[in-house]
Amino acid sequence: MTTIYQTIVEAKAKKRKLLAVLLDPDKIKWDTFSVLIERINESPATHVFVGGSIVVNNQIDEIVQTLKLKCKLPIVLFPGSTTQISQFADGILFITLISGRNSDYLIDQHVKAAPILKKTKLEVISTGYILVASGQPTAVEKVSKTIPIKRDAIALAVATAQAGEMLGNKLIYLEAGSGANQMVPIEMIASVSKNTTLPLLVGGGIVSKSEIEIAYESGADFVIIGTAFERDFNFFNS
Repeated sequence: MTTIYQTIVEAKAKKRKLLAVLLDPDKIKWDTFSVLIERINESPATHVFVGGSIVVNNQIDEIVQTLKLKCKLPIVLFPGSTTQISQFADGILFITLISGRNSDYLIDQHVKAAPILKKTKLEVISTGYILVASGQPTAVEKVSKTIPIKRDAIALAVATAQAGEMLGNKLIYLEAGSGANQMVPIEMIASVSKNTTLPLLVGGGIVSKSEIEIAYESGADFVIIGTAFERDFNFFNS
């Protein structure tokens, strides 16, 4: 059986671009959830990510189970904390915030999560997460209490990604943050892609299909779209 990670690696090797719809549990409305899932099924998405920086509801399991029932795409957790783990998903991005220096997101949350994950069958995918400035403070920055990498600090972003690769991360995720004013700079995407070998995920601040293509053309292997789709379920049909 091919794992989620193997699928991502094979797609990169074949230059086949991937796309995930990111769903924030706190923004899901149950009366329109079925419509949202239908739109995901009709979209070019290859994966569904579930999670957020701040999640106050306790319906992660129910959300994931509903998705599994009505959507055939892999469901991958993108958690901001251990409270966002669901055994019913297919996999989880085991995220290390390598752009920050807050030990809570470098190792502490991982130590808390490990015993929980050991009791599940989730595919755990080590992911080096790099937060990039977007023009305004984002939820990730506020919750993690870390400073994002400046938009013109290309060399620092590359060195951080390379360090993540050397530490054993399987994926690198360049993130401008949920609801960001701007997407990750194309020069940064291109440089990180050129100077690392891992599959490169890019998300945050992408609000149009043309920006998705720009991210791909710059070197992203996997694009994540969240806020724009939450605001308009017909995003991919417009």
